[in-house]
Amino acid sequence: MTFSQSAAPLGTILSIDLGRTSTKSCMGRDPESVVLIPANVAHMTVEQVRRGSFESQPTDPLLDIWLEHQGGGYAIGQLAADFGANLGVGQSKVEDALVKVLACIGYFGIAGEIAIVLGLPYHSQEQFDREKEQLIGLLRSPHVLSYRGEMLSVNIQQVWVMPEGYGSLIWCEAQPKRAADFTHQSVAVVDIGHQTTDFLMVDRFRFARGASKSEPFAMSQFYDQVATQIQGADSQSLSLIEAVHRLEGERFYRPRGATRPTNLDDILPSLSKSFARELSDRLVRWLPERATDVIVTGGGGEFFWNDLRPLLRDAKLKGHLAKPSRQANALGQYIYGEAQVAAAAARQPAGTSL
Repeated sequence: MTFSQSAAPLGTILSIDLGRTSTKSCMGRDPESVVLIPANVAHMTVEQVRRGSFESQPTDPLLDIWLEHQGGGYAIGQLAADFGANLGVGQSKVEDALVKVLACIGYFGIAGEIAIVLGLPYHSQEQFDREKEQLIGLLRSPHVLSYRGEMLSVNIQQVWVMPEGYGSLIWCEAQPKRAADFTHQSVAVVDIGHQTTDFLMVDRFRFARGASKSEPFAMSQFYDQVATQIQGADSQSLSLIEAVHRLEGERFYRPRGATRPTNLDDILPSLSKSFARELSDRLVRWLPERATDVIVTGGGGEFFWNDLRPLLRDAKLKGHLAKPSRQANALGQYIYGEAQVAAAAARQPAGTSL
């Protein structure tokens, strides 16, 4: 599979994982540098988004992201959630992708020429190719935007798109103390996200497109199950999702209108076990015979790791949890971008400028 599109090489690389819970983005290999922006997007008028400009500078930008682009106004993340925007479960990730990319560009204060690396679910080769071309068409051009009242001009010259989950394989392989040499293994990557669980088969880093797929069975269904146990709960609530992923003893969630919070410790253990069994059944039905190693990644991967690990052990498979699992795709995608830029630089004739 070819992930890249030919273009002039350049040095500034922005990696973006278009998660349905949050957009993960980075400009380097440091896990601490990965920013997580809630995936909510509210479409507004320019006048509406400008009304909060008086408070744009003193506040935490992750709580107050808004931008203007081509005559439209957009609130992103927690600000969008405050205006009633949900996470967009069920939508194509191409939808609002440009706004989310511009939000990341604004957050990092990028200007000038850049390259971008992203991931998309792999439902089929046809759909992946179609959505990849749509993404490239949306992104690859000059853009002028106002981010929280400050003008920025960027030229996205190069865009790479890879199947979701592949970045985690690259990240795991890049670790100095990795448990296996994945370049010589048949590796199954299981990326448990919010909207899809991505099952990728990779033979010695060759993406096996005929054996790979994404299924619409993921954390969103689990959040639905949790929400049905709590009167007035919203399964797309950022507060509910955050509470689910807290440590035991700290998992309290109070829906709007409720007088007392619900202790999720009372309902999560049984729901987690039953959901993990269904997830395990789907994994077993899909898992190719030649797989020797399984990399589990994504926010759901970390959440269900303790339930999936015994299954992998019983199947005599070597299980690996990508760490940090929520950030691994973005970090691996960045490494891929680095390699592509370096390869392009090496192909440049002597004496020419990048």
